[in-house]
Amino acid sequence: MMPIRHLPALAVTLLLLWGGQARAESPSPWQAIQAEARGETVYFNAWGGSPEINRYLAWAAGELARDHGVTLVQVKVDDIAQSVSQLLANKQAGKRQGGPIDLLWVNGENFKALKDKGLLGAPFSQGLPNMALVDLSLPVSEDFTVPVEGLEAPWGLGQLNFMVDKAQVAAPPRSAQALLAWARANPGRFSYPKPPQFHGSSFLKQMLLELTPDSAPLYQTADQAAFDRVTAPLWAWLDALHPHLWRQGRAFPASAAETRQLLDDGELAMAISFNPQEARGAVANGSLPASVTAIAMEKGALTNSHFLAIPFNANARAGAQVVVNFLLSPAAQARKADPAFWGDPSVLRQESLPQGTAPALRFKARPEPHPSWQLMLETAWAERYGH
Repeated sequence: MMPIRHLPALAVTLLLLWGGQARAESPSPWQAIQAEARGETVYFNAWGGSPEINRYLAWAAGELARDHGVTLVQVKVDDIAQSVSQLLANKQAGKRQGGPIDLLWVNGENFKALKDKGLLGAPFSQGLPNMALVDLSLPVSEDFTVPVEGLEAPWGLGQLNFMVDKAQVAAPPRSAQALLAWARANPGRFSYPKPPQFHGSSFLKQMLLELTPDSAPLYQTADQAAFDRVTAPLWAWLDALHPHLWRQGRAFPASAAETRQLLDDGELAMAISFNPQEARGAVANGSLPASVTAIAMEKGALTNSHFLAIPFNANARAGAQVVVNFLLSPAAQARKADPAFWGDPSVLRQESLPQGTAPALRFKARPEPHPSWQLMLETAWAERYGH
């Protein structure tokens, strides 16, 4: 073969141009994922208890089908723990590919279980182009103190708050003791969802943060001695509160949606939410009275990010990555944050959102305890009050 130095100048030029064109036309890793995703169907296991969220995901499905050739199917579940159990059964049965779940909406104890049991695929989030837009000052690198390590991508921000009808509550309580005093003076007008329903368990953690003088143990793995010591003030407070709750604490609402309906019906004067903009959106669409507003505890609101994760045996891994990247896009995040559609705060930097996007309502934040505390709280609550 003739050495390149002996080739005519024109031939050398053509050879170099051809090589440069070949390199330019080689797809990037993300382009390869997009190409693979076309035609895939992504089964997305997500909580199905909110009409607003379900409508939002239906909109996202339309956008993904049109622009990316990906079919998004929301599999509505009551508790994502059911999906974790399904994946564990898959693994134990040796089903390592072609799994029924391509994407999960997850955080907290369920993420820890997925990670500990090896039920997640390889780290993926850093390969998503829109991850560069995420606000890293938010709690997105840890999930209830558990390092994320690329195994899930942040989707939104949650903060425990109380939707209060100020026509009935002139001075909304902003501490555990003030809430107890208000409940005593207004029997039957407050309640919380029954744990282990998410909002009920979150209420327990919020009140534990309020009542414990030293929160440091809450961010370490709980042992029985520490649990008994730290939670003693919580059980005493609940013992005092329950006789003054809706139905005297002998029954509890099954969900946050039920407390919201009871608020709208006038049976309750306050309801629990984990979306700081839910009250604003509900007032705007007429599903709650105009006198309802959101408040948080003065010491700060229990706060976490919620995430999207891909299981170890996902059948449409490329499609799932395209879905997650779309849900992290400025357009999708801005629509999600708009109370007229959902109201879930964005995880992107404000300057990354479309011009004119209103900043999300956010309260002073208190980080989530280690997941072990939630499991022990739910067990102890059931033993004491589960009826």
